[in-house]
Amino acid sequence: MTGPRKTTLPKRYQRLLDISRDLASTLDLEALLDRIVHAAAELTGAQEASILLYDQITKELHFEVATNMSQPMMRGIIVPLDGSIAGWIVANRQPVIIADTAQDQRHFVRVAQVTKVKTTCLLGVPLVTKDKVIGALEAINKRSGQFSEEDQDLLTALGAQAAVAIENARLFQQSDLISDLVHELRTPMASLSTAAHLLLRTDLPDEQRHRIVEIIHDETFRISDLASSFLDLARLESGRAQFRLETFDSRNLLEDCDGVMRSRALDKGLSFDLVIPSKLPEIKADRDKIKQVVLNLLSNAIKYNSSQGKVTLGASATAEELVITVSDTGAGLSPESLSHLFEKFYRAPGSEKLASGTGLGLSICKRIVEAHNGRITVKSEVGVGTLFTVYLPLKPGE
Repeated sequence: MTGPRKTTLPKRYQRLLDISRDLASTLDLEALLDRIVHAAAELTGAQEASILLYDQITKELHFEVATNMSQPMMRGIIVPLDGSIAGWIVANRQPVIIADTAQDQRHFVRVAQVTKVKTTCLLGVPLVTKDKVIGALEAINKRSGQFSEEDQDLLTALGAQAAVAIENARLFQQSDLISDLVHELRTPMASLSTAAHLLLRTDLPDEQRHRIVEIIHDETFRISDLASSFLDLARLESGRAQFRLETFDSRNLLEDCDGVMRSRALDKGLSFDLVIPSKLPEIKADRDKIKQVVLNLLSNAIKYNSSQGKVTLGASATAEELVITVSDTGAGLSPESLSHLFEKFYRAPGSEKLASGTGLGLSICKRIVEAHNGRITVKSEVGVGTLFTVYLPLKPGE
């Protein structure tokens, strides 16, 4: 008497099960998205795959990740709901197979222009969880033949698992960020509460009353700054930050930064040196965001400098990259502080006595620089000062 026969799943369906288990255990959103698109390409035999996520607030689709996307700044490209295949998938919550995208009026060409991949055929499915559509998953250019109904079934099943995994990762990420924010808000909120209580006293001298009003002003500004920085970081971490690439004169950018920060340094009794060659190359990047990085580093160099100290903004270039340096002659940082410097909300011990801050600026700078395929380094010596160096490719991704 023979036992019950074991049913063997087809190889692709077995692979789908294995991938689903892997996705369910991944809470890092960036890693998760990358795994999903590679799984989609593998299961459907596609050359490439991509994910577009739907923003419920702005009602926009954002190109989020693709198997061929080497640079994070491609993330966040807005794809219209009207006039795109992904928009049709999201609006109708239905899968679609397109044998020839050139013949389909819904095909949105801008993403292809950025990624340098021409789409000839496409299979797309909606990402739906708890009756809420969160985006679209697309497989692009079948390696052999055309996309089939079986490919669609596999991608639909993957999409269902992917949508749940993405929502879980988002909730985990948001709860982590929000708990950090709430923790950081406690100090200024406690100061405001105490100040308001003291102002209710009728016997408070005018001099003390004036000082308390100044504290309220400072703490209110601190909360506003914290909220703005938090939103910047949240957009960068979620991939919703918009990068607008343009080619511009890097020397002109640094001269702009010099014009903004020099007076602040002089007002604090510091000297400010701009040490750059007469000619610097043009660079292809998001000018506003690179300017944000330089201004943040200069602001820190001014805030945490020593009395009668010096701030230096420098630059040089190679054939491949622009090198920007910001140095100060402040108290310097210990090796322990250096190892945590780019972490969210981290502030070096004792720095709060020198100036207020959110502890988010350097984390934001690092995200922006890395989105340009660059890197940022720091060297510091206690009692001597600190040097930040930013390396930016002249043509990121090329």
